[in-house]
Amino acid sequence: MQKNDLKLLEQLKQGHSSAFKDLFDLYYIPLSSYALKYCNSFDLAEDVVQDLFVKIWDDKLYLKFENAISPYLFKAVKNNSILAVKQKNKYYFEDIEEQVNNLIFDTEFEIVSMTTEKQKLQKEIEALPEKSKKVFEAIVLQNLKYKEVADLFGISVNTVKTHYSRALKQLRSSLSIIVLLLLQ
Repeated sequence: MQKNDLKLLEQLKQGHSSAFKDLFDLYYIPLSSYALKYCNSFDLAEDVVQDLFVKIWDDKLYLKFENAISPYLFKAVKNNSILAVKQKNKYYFEDIEEQVNNLIFDTEFEIVSMTTEKQKLQKEIEALPEKSKKVFEAIVLQNLKYKEVADLFGISVNTVKTHYSRALKQLRSSLSIIVLLLLQ
């Protein structure tokens, strides 16, 4: 991941604007999922992530990064999500915040622990309603875009977003491992 970050940042600094789209595509779903931990709405989570990328583009913040951008992105999404929720007079705090941060930024994550978390996640996925389970698996495990999932199941993109949002809400206790799966 860090190697991709550095390559994309270097391309951006050289004026290749298509690298920004690649950076957005790489982080959009993981960041939106991460933001959902702080927001009560997937739409608000997506808005926070989109606003962050607009700010990075408009202010040319990518010119300032010398190292991987992912720690900045996750920290900014966290802070912006909390701010957005406060502005709506709602604040949702999860006990797993510290665990997720450790998993994302700790490079010494133990494989045994990840295997256990994956097994736990798999059990929780199996317990989801059938449609939400299929949509979640298509997006997270098969890395399909909303439009592709909508075409696959013959439903609208908004219905895909609704099922995905419901699945993420039910899987909040396993959110840390979901973010790791999305970053692989």
